[in-house]
Amino acid sequence: MELESVNIPATNDFASLYIKQKEPVKGFFHYDITENAVFEKRYKDVMNAKYKRQELASCIETYMKRFPHSEKTEESISKLRDASSTVVIGGQQAGLLMGPLFTIHKIISIIKLAEQQENLLGKPVVPVFWIAGEDHDFLEINHLYTESNDGMKKTSFSGMNEEKRMVSDIHYDQNQMLEWVNLIFEQFGERKHTNEMITLIHEAVQSYDTFTDFFTYLVTYLFKDYGLLVIDSADKQLRQLEKPYFSRLIENNTEITSAVLSQQDIIENNGFNLAMEVESSSANLFYYINNERILLEFDRTRQLFLSKKTDLVFTKEELFDLLEQYPERFSNNVVTRPMMQEWLFPTLAFIAGPGEIAYWGELKQAFELVNSKMPPIIPRLNISFVESAIERDVEELNLSLQNVIENGISNEREAFIQSVSDQELTGITEKVKDFLVAGYSGIYERVNTIDASLLPLAEKNLAFHLKQFDFLQNKVDISIRSQHKTIINKYDRIERHLSPEKSFQERIWNIFYYLNIRGEMFIHHLMDLEFEFDGKHKIIKI
Repeated sequence: MELESVNIPATNDFASLYIKQKEPVKGFFHYDITENAVFEKRYKDVMNAKYKRQELASCIETYMKRFPHSEKTEESISKLRDASSTVVIGGQQAGLLMGPLFTIHKIISIIKLAEQQENLLGKPVVPVFWIAGEDHDFLEINHLYTESNDGMKKTSFSGMNEEKRMVSDIHYDQNQMLEWVNLIFEQFGERKHTNEMITLIHEAVQSYDTFTDFFTYLVTYLFKDYGLLVIDSADKQLRQLEKPYFSRLIENNTEITSAVLSQQDIIENNGFNLAMEVESSSANLFYYINNERILLEFDRTRQLFLSKKTDLVFTKEELFDLLEQYPERFSNNVVTRPMMQEWLFPTLAFIAGPGEIAYWGELKQAFELVNSKMPPIIPRLNISFVESAIERDVEELNLSLQNVIENGISNEREAFIQSVSDQELTGITEKVKDFLVAGYSGIYERVNTIDASLLPLAEKNLAFHLKQFDFLQNKVDISIRSQHKTIINKYDRIERHLSPEKSFQERIWNIFYYLNIRGEMFIHHLMDLEFEFDGKHKIIKI
């Protein structure tokens, strides 16, 4: 593997300015991530706070016992119990087969930054992956993209429940899931490690029956040698730990909402689009009942918590009572989850994607309201894998890898097609069409004089002739493309691999495409690379 770093802007301007630590964005956060001593400062701040380390470590230990783990996992549990330890944390939804590549990039980022800071600080730093099992947006996780001759093919798992149920509570039919997995690997094509990967995934499918557990098995299996701790945000034991913090969120819900709205005003006045939709009535909590996750709002006039879509109504005291009896019914939204994470974990750094950076910037005043600071928000590694065959195509076409990843390849492909097209024939065809249109103006005039009702027929007649010229031109274009299909196919192949669906590779491709070819060692080779958290895009030639 060969690692190269290039400058490619983030997917939104806010994140790009944050990565460069430029104002005004820099001022929306509590730490300057370009400062050499940023982690020393954060470490001191964390050491001044109190955490339920023993209970948290026991909770994670219990959760992970059901999944693949190693001595490194146990070491991380022990480290978390240590009062001098901190964590590097990040999270994602439980995508099928671990979802898009950016989930893998985030996990690698968490582990690598934890390793680096443990060495630099001389204190235990634990990598933690927080699965958003309490989320209910099924459509974001129920599919995978695979390569086809026509582009990227989306294959969804049809057995998915469409109710607003938490992902951790959605059960799949094991036989249906096995069929879906087999279909995905048919689309990948049989390669050197196909049987090995299918065996691994079948074991995961048949050992569990929820999407979160399926996801957790694959993550813990592939990264068990690196001390990664994993916890589901919907875990019932974790909810018991969270009770006092939910109490705090209920008590201060109006103040938290006002703080977020105030920060959003500042961001909006600086010309940025907002990442979160927050209303003055937002309570920033979900209540889970009858397998449905219901967003709560707060009526400030009546001092009641309620739902717009149901007849649920609670007083603050009633919510406190329900929290005491049924903490598993409560869950966070995009505003309160970062705060809950801060109260639970001694967080040295949070690993964030571009979208997450944007919404964390809207939380500064909310954190200050509860006497906390946001942790240093470290942009996750952005990675593009370049296979040798794709690299050869890029070189043969005299293209720049960086430009292809950043801007796509449409312009270059179109320029090539234009260069091999018969411009003379196109010019002649256009002249004849112009001549016809001009000639028909006289025909229209005479027809209209003789019988105006025949004018639509004359117009249809012209349209027919023009369509025939377009038909001929299309056939000529197809013939020319066919004659040059070897080159055009190279452009198409580069696009599918490096800028699919006009997006980054990491948002479309899945890790099992690469594991199918290279096996489990692909993960270990990735983990052997020395990554710098410098905001640059990483090109890995494989």
